[in-house]
Amino acid sequence: MTERKYPIGVQSFRNIRTENFIYIDKTAYIESLVKGHVFFLSRPRRFGKSLLLSTLASYFRGEKELFKGLYIEEAEERMALAEGREPWLEHAVLYIDLNIRNYDAAEVLIDRLSNNISKIERDYHLSETEGAIEERFSRLIETLFLKTGRKVVVLVDEYDKPLLHSLSNGQKELHEQYRKILAGFYVVLKSLDEYIRFAFLTGVTKFSKLSVFSGLNNLNDISLAPAYAGICGITEAELLATFSEDVDILAQQLGYTRDYLLAFLKSEYDGYCFSTNNVHVYNPFNVLNVFDKGILGSYWFATGTPTFLVEMLRDRQYDYPSLDKDVMVPLVDLENPHELIDDPIQVLYQAGYLTIKRFDPARRRFALGFPNNEVRYCFLNLLLRALLPTKVNLTVKETDLFLDEIEKENVKGFMTRVHALLSALPYPTNVTVETVEWTYQSLFYLLFHLMGQHVRTEEHSILGRADFVLETATTVYIFEFKLWSTGTPEEAIEQIRKQWYAEPYRSCGKPVRLIGVSFDTEKRNIGEWKEEAL
Repeated sequence: MTERKYPIGVQSFRNIRTENFIYIDKTAYIESLVKGHVFFLSRPRRFGKSLLLSTLASYFRGEKELFKGLYIEEAEERMALAEGREPWLEHAVLYIDLNIRNYDAAEVLIDRLSNNISKIERDYHLSETEGAIEERFSRLIETLFLKTGRKVVVLVDEYDKPLLHSLSNGQKELHEQYRKILAGFYVVLKSLDEYIRFAFLTGVTKFSKLSVFSGLNNLNDISLAPAYAGICGITEAELLATFSEDVDILAQQLGYTRDYLLAFLKSEYDGYCFSTNNVHVYNPFNVLNVFDKGILGSYWFATGTPTFLVEMLRDRQYDYPSLDKDVMVPLVDLENPHELIDDPIQVLYQAGYLTIKRFDPARRRFALGFPNNEVRYCFLNLLLRALLPTKVNLTVKETDLFLDEIEKENVKGFMTRVHALLSALPYPTNVTVETVEWTYQSLFYLLFHLMGQHVRTEEHSILGRADFVLETATTVYIFEFKLWSTGTPEEAIEQIRKQWYAEPYRSCGKPVRLIGVSFDTEKRNIGEWKEEAL
């Protein structure tokens, strides 16, 4: 869109600085980090973890020229003076990169670690060693310390990639093999602590200290620390300072006002929070792609499909609507998530599909929810597709047809389309009433949510809760389902009236329509339905 260079997929700090890519100065964080020793940071994919490690690598290599004009340029001089040392001291840097696509066998992980060590040996003109991977790692640290006379720096990028691969594929035996290999490898950082100046590990999730990090009890996890809330991602201030011109150009191109475009960017790409202090950041991958391509797309979500999480939610009949409300999680669950996790909510948070909405310090718990509209829409769309057979592919045009019927207040037309959709569902066997009810309610909820309507399921009233409430710009629809042989449409409407499901909407200024639906036991579909005005 412009001549400005956006570092999409560029993870090398050196390349960004020497090839004139846009760079948001995050080097102020270096000043506080380098006062510590061994750190860990978890963030979702494509949030800048690799670039952060590359920046730290250049700093510890003493590459002063790359930091010209950045915060750390002057801060380093101050720190060196205060510590009585020369500025920009050069340290040996061991950069371990585990970010490859597939880990299909234990040998793949061992080869990856081995190749990383061999590359470092070549870079520092050392003889290539042999033996167990943890022994080679240990000897490499000692040798570089003795060769340089200075403590070494260890940076590990995507330490958990093998574990996430085996977890997402349900490979428990392979997962355990990876855990043992990595635990033995990372414990070297503890045993050789006297030779290490600084260490930093990044990943998507922090597996329990009882496993991978069991021997690394000197680890400082800053993932939830308020001081580092903006270390990855783009804050509101950074967006306005760095991309103000880009906003104006894109707004003009799309025919929007500046304020409208900023509001849209915020609703679509902002909202990520990783700390207790309510600091929000934009998804950097989306921001860069939007300004580079001039299209308001769902770039981040398209780079990774959380299939195993969607299937887990479906198989456990998770309450889909609760994902769009406050999902309460204890602080300890985010600090130390377990490896073979039964509750997918923690993994959804770590992966970036849910984020922190607020923190309750008294009860030490977080409220989690979707960060923004991009993630909400794309994730709910995946959930809907998981409910439907492969042959049913609801396109945007087809969901609009459902919306057209409702906006025209054509309940008959809408129910006819729903009947056709349910006809495509697989014929269920050996299922309970509760299972069928969950399936239909989930399908209705997801369908309407993707249509952009204000939708609620199991809405509470004084005496009970309605199965489904749909509120459009002009009308409120209250649905009550009677599945199998549990009742008639008339009985469903009578339940709406007796249980006062409509009471919250009597004063809303819109007509309220009550819809009772029964399902045909043999056809496994909508049998009869009836509509009444309140």
